[in-house]
Amino acid sequence: MGPLFYQENWFGLNPEFLPQTTRTIRTLSCRNGVHIEIFEFNVPDQQKQMPRNIDYGGHHVAFYVDDMDAAITYLKDKGVKLFGKKKDAGGPEAGKDATFIHFCTPWGLILELVSYPNGRTYEQEQPAMWRPS
Repeated sequence: MGPLFYQENWFGLNPEFLPQTTRTIRTLSCRNGVHIEIFEFNVPDQQKQMPRNIDYGGHHVAFYVDDMDAAITYLKDKGVKLFGKKKDAGGPEAGKDATFIHFCTPWGLILELVSYPNGRTYEQEQPAMWRPS
């Protein structure tokens, strides 16, 4: 299910929010039971510049996909801004069909898709640590 979209007034839930604060929520429900909410807040005097990933308050959220090409096609069909083409992963996963791509929400939040069809190197080195028994 998702993404879902709705707006509500958040005043009174947190002293930081002004009476005119609204939020837009996109929810992503994954097959494995993971449920993710991504918020967009709007208030007249808010700062609009997003921090870079390397800045204080920066972020990094990546979503694993089994089929990178299908995921990219889906995002393109929805008009989502992609940053370049899919790239091969470097480091320990170089040359193992691992790929990634970054994309942008309508309000500027940068997210990432990753795919490691042959698993992550660190998972293979210590499998008991990464796979539930």
